[in-house]
Amino acid sequence: MTFCLTMKVKDGLVGLADTMITSGTSCSTATKVIIPVTTGHHTFYIMSSGLRSLRDKALTYFQEVIEEETPNYNKLYKAVNAFAKQVRRVANEDKAALKESSLAFNIHTLVAGQLEDDEEHKLYLLYPEGNWIEVGYSSPYAIIGNTGFGKPILNMMLDYESSMEYALKVGFLAFNATKMSATDVNYPLDIVLYKADTYKIVSHRYTRDDLNKYALLWKDKLADVIRELPDDWMNTILKKL
Repeated sequence: MTFCLTMKVKDGLVGLADTMITSGTSCSTATKVIIPVTTGHHTFYIMSSGLRSLRDKALTYFQEVIEEETPNYNKLYKAVNAFAKQVRRVANEDKAALKESSLAFNIHTLVAGQLEDDEEHKLYLLYPEGNWIEVGYSSPYAIIGNTGFGKPILNMMLDYESSMEYALKVGFLAFNATKMSATDVNYPLDIVLYKADTYKIVSHRYTRDDLNKYALLWKDKLADVIRELPDDWMNTILKKL
């Protein structure tokens, strides 16, 4: 499985992706974040989940489009459409063979960034069929792969007005909740940041040793909060013991 998350807040974009790749009983490490070859005010990144063979093939095709045709995308949705075209191309090539092996064509993609004519930074969620939605202000994040365990934290704690620093903390806690609950999501953790209107993406890879002390701190703080919750409401049931 996969954990890929991007949050769109007022000041920019915050993305986190695990690097664990499973194939049968074997595990390996590979990045799930690609920053295509771009120039000038053409800045975006792609996160993907699903069968690795599908992801790699679609990304290779798309990289070739960018490098050989040098398209002049002035808005991010146009790059999303171009990538969607390559996803459909892979579907046409591989979907029937996958079906014969009882495998689903399951590539999901997050595309985030800002091109020169975008009025603000953008985040898109692309489905296996090649259609997409733009992530807006009311629910300022998109998550693909193993989605269930991190959503409660994101839904409770994140909003569009959150700072990038705060969003990164929330995103880490969402990853930590997923890692603790799923055997197919793990470190190292790739983090990408994009500050609005800068046309510059920065990234860093964190290991378990880098972040585990913060996960343990969160566990202790959460236990303290639970102990401090008012318990008068419990008397109704406890007195029945």
